[in-house]
Amino acid sequence: MIKSIINTFVKKVLLQRVKDIEFYMRNGAEVQHNLLKSLIHKAAHTEYGRKYDFSSINTYDQYRDRLPILTYEEYYPFIEKTLRGENNILWNGAVKWFAKSSGTTNDKSKFIPITKDNLETCHYAAGRDMLALYLYQYPDTRIFTGKCLTIGGSHEISRFNQSAKYGDLSAVLIENLPWIYQFQRAPSKAVALMGNYESKLIKMKEETANQNITCMAGVPTWTIILLQSLMKEKNTLFISDIWKNLEVFFHGGVSFVPYREQFRSFCPSLRFMETYNASEGFFGLQNDLNSFDLLLLLNRGIFYEFVALDELEREHPKAISIDEVEIGKTYALIISTNSGLWRYNIGDTVRFTSKNPFKIQIAGRTKLFINAFGEELMIENAEQGILHASSVTGAIVRDYTAAPIYFHGTEHGGHEWLIEFESPPHDLALFVENLDFKLREVNSDYEAKRYKDIALGKPIVRILPDGTFYEWMKRRGKLGGQNKVPRLSNDRAYVDSILEMIAG
Repeated sequence: MIKSIINTFVKKVLLQRVKDIEFYMRNGAEVQHNLLKSLIHKAAHTEYGRKYDFSSINTYDQYRDRLPILTYEEYYPFIEKTLRGENNILWNGAVKWFAKSSGTTNDKSKFIPITKDNLETCHYAAGRDMLALYLYQYPDTRIFTGKCLTIGGSHEISRFNQSAKYGDLSAVLIENLPWIYQFQRAPSKAVALMGNYESKLIKMKEETANQNITCMAGVPTWTIILLQSLMKEKNTLFISDIWKNLEVFFHGGVSFVPYREQFRSFCPSLRFMETYNASEGFFGLQNDLNSFDLLLLLNRGIFYEFVALDELEREHPKAISIDEVEIGKTYALIISTNSGLWRYNIGDTVRFTSKNPFKIQIAGRTKLFINAFGEELMIENAEQGILHASSVTGAIVRDYTAAPIYFHGTEHGGHEWLIEFESPPHDLALFVENLDFKLREVNSDYEAKRYKDIALGKPIVRILPDGTFYEWMKRRGKLGGQNKVPRLSNDRAYVDSILEMIAG
């Protein structure tokens, strides 16, 4: 009876929330410019605000002209002050939490400040938006009658400042989640925040095997490992045999293209809802599960700017606000947030598919590409190639990474792909042929470099033994949390280290 009352109340509150979302969908540009004014006003008396005289900024043009666009490395001196406990540097007050991330293409740790405002009005508020939009599409959902499986990372006391902590974003979110919501998630907080992933995996299986798991949320890579381990232990091929009411997977962090069919094979009726969230903020989500486009969240503490790729390498790249974007054009994403990031180049690229409302597709990373020979192979190209080759050959890709093969003597340059398959292709040569075909089709620069093998030879694909990426990530201390296998790299550091590990 009590569960039924709670379920009804939660649905009513969330459906009311949809009206707020619909408002800023209709008035996106106005909402964004008002948000910028609010952010600037709140941070006017911080060290960064005084440095750039926020108090005298009244328009977006003034803001754009006065503040530089910065990468993490350029921004770090200010973050370091915050890490060491100094107050009012980038945002009002002290910052007690930092999301620690290695990024996608290098091993250097990043410490992204997470303020109370950022937690409440961005991450948690966007999470409620996600549930509201799912409920709006599926009013008969029963996900609120059970628990949501979330695989957290871990956190620790900061080595810079004993009064602060840092860790995976998932750990920060779980640790600060209001107590009432802790009852709706699994596993227990103690297990979710365990540091040793392999021990955590055992405990997660023990706790969740007999619980009513109705939804899952997290990064596909680590969720798959848990599901496979649990199904093996219970001697079944379907996770739906264990969690009979499992309904939806809210996923993000990496492209879902290589994982979709694998999850579908575990639970044929499972729905998928994509989210676009990172340590720096919660940016977008699907408001229509029949479309892969993501609704850009415009009223969640983040002001967005966009830089065309041909502008990005200039000394003073020109950014534009959301009301100036063009459909179909790829932009680097620049953000200003209520965690104190100002004109911060997050390293992602997006492409608009709609302006009413503002919807995007994630195009890739500004650093996650291969451009050793002028081919400009972006992550979205790679995903399309993998998907096409898998479809033709009946393969299911578990994980992969790729890097250039540099010219050597009279040999051609090329790309080397290391792939771990859930189900290998019935014909590897056919897989390679179709991977190459699709890359030519979707990327004219790649096609030009492949002409008669003059600059680029045919891709080389190496099938890795089961568990290779898991072991590689383990050796690098990158199991669980927000850590991801880097898909593309413009050098051979990752690929060579994996091959060396296998050669052992």
